[in-house]
Amino acid sequence: QVQLVESGGGLVQAGGSLRLSCVASGRTFSSFTMGWFRQAPGKEREFVATINWNGGITYYADSVKGRFTISRDNARNTVYLQMNGLKPEDTAVYYCAADVGAFISIIESYYDYWGQGTQVTVSS
Repeated sequence: QVQLVESGGGLVQAGGSLRLSCVASGRTFSSFTMGWFRQAPGKEREFVATINWNGGITYYADSVKGRFTISRDNARNTVYLQMNGLKPEDTAVYYCAADVGAFISIIESYYDYWGQGTQVTVSS
C-alpha cells in the first residue's frame, strides 16, 4: 500500500506562486511515475503534470505549460509542483497520484494511488 500526503496549498493573488509537495510512504517511491491532477468546482478532475521515475521525462497540460514545474526528490520520497504566474482559473483541489507502471501518463485511470488533495485558491 502507498500513502500520499499533499501540502502547500493556500490562498494567493493572481500572478503569485505556490509550491505543492507530496510525500509518499509504503513502497518504493523511486520506481513510480508521479502525477498531479486538479479538480475545480463543478468540473471533472483534469491532468496537470507528470514525471517519470528519475525525473528525466516530464509532461504538462497545455494550460499550465511554461508556468508550472514538476520535480521530484527520490531521497525524500517527495514530488513537487512549483506553480508560478497563478491565474484565477487555476483554483482547484490539487491531487498527487502514483502510477506503479514504467511510463508517464495523462490518463487518470492509470494511476494506482491518490492523495487526499490540497486546496489552491487564486484571487483576482
